[in-house]
Amino acid sequence: MRHQSILRIVSKLLIPYILLFALYVQFHGDYGPGGGFQAGVIFAAAFILYGLVFGLEPARRAAPPALIERTAALGVLLYTGVGVVAMLRGGAFLEYGALEHDAVHGQHHGILLVEAGVGITVASVMILIFFAFAGRGQRR
Repeated sequence: MRHQSILRIVSKLLIPYILLFALYVQFHGDYGPGGGFQAGVIFAAAFILYGLVFGLEPARRAAPPALIERTAALGVLLYTGVGVVAMLRGGAFLEYGALEHDAVHGQHHGILLVEAGVGITVASVMILIFFAFAGRGQRR
């Protein structure tokens, strides 16, 4: 892709907007369509576009696989942690109302944290899948 200057320039311009749109979908998921899964896929799509246009090694430098593996685990821990905290506060697993003194606040914060965990996990796993398939046949 070194000779595809228009594609490279357009990608450089679009990638920040793709990431910003992913954050919009992530945080707008409480009020409308969207949420963690969709935002995670959109966020990963930006990194996949970067890897397709600029190459696999620059993409691995931008998002080191070891770091992405840790963020995948962090997302799962965040999701599970919300459920465990709800149980420790006397509710059922992922009973958001038990998270705060006011059930409405608990619902809002619980959904926000769970969707963040889902988004982080989905984005990380999608990037790792891309790295695994794009790197097939290459020696490291």
